[in-house]
Amino acid sequence: MTVLVFGGNGQVGRELLRALAPLGPVVATTRSGTLHDGSACEVADFDQPGSLPALLDRVRPAMVVNAAAYTAVDRAEQEPEAAFRANAEAPGVIARWCAAHGVPLVHYSTDYVFDGQGSTPYREDAPTAPLGVYGASKRDGEDAVRAAGGRHLIFRTAWVYAAHGGNFLRTMLRVGAEREQLRV
Repeated sequence: MTVLVFGGNGQVGRELLRALAPLGPVVATTRSGTLHDGSACEVADFDQPGSLPALLDRVRPAMVVNAAAYTAVDRAEQEPEAAFRANAEAPGVIARWCAAHGVPLVHYSTDYVFDGQGSTPYREDAPTAPLGVYGASKRDGEDAVRAAGGRHLIFRTAWVYAAHGGNFLRTMLRVGAEREQLRV
């Protein structure tokens, strides 16, 4: 059973590749076609969502995991088209291909689809209310995945950490070593 993982160089994608490897064939994708260790992988250009079905047709996965995303939350306000292409349009293309071919899709999203005003954990059917472009683009991606009508899981993550990549914990450790006082 071949699993296709979009976003192989991201924090989630790298950990997925490591965890899935013992289970069978895993095909990774990145923007560049090169993984963090220099090894080759498939190219997936989320700036060109129309190119993704050809990749899916060639790989013919039994399962697809989408851990790729436009994650520059603040920059998304200045680049909304790029955020929506990567976070909404591309997942929709992938989801429609998966639905048409009976392939289950696991799609990673974010808690930014909410406004943060809730006082209890969000249920999967809680109404969304994104406050910015990034959250709106991720919400539209979730909607596109659901609208495709195929088998899918949507994971909404928050505060992703890994030993590699840029994340809040690593940033705070670095800044804490540089400054006497921190305000978060």
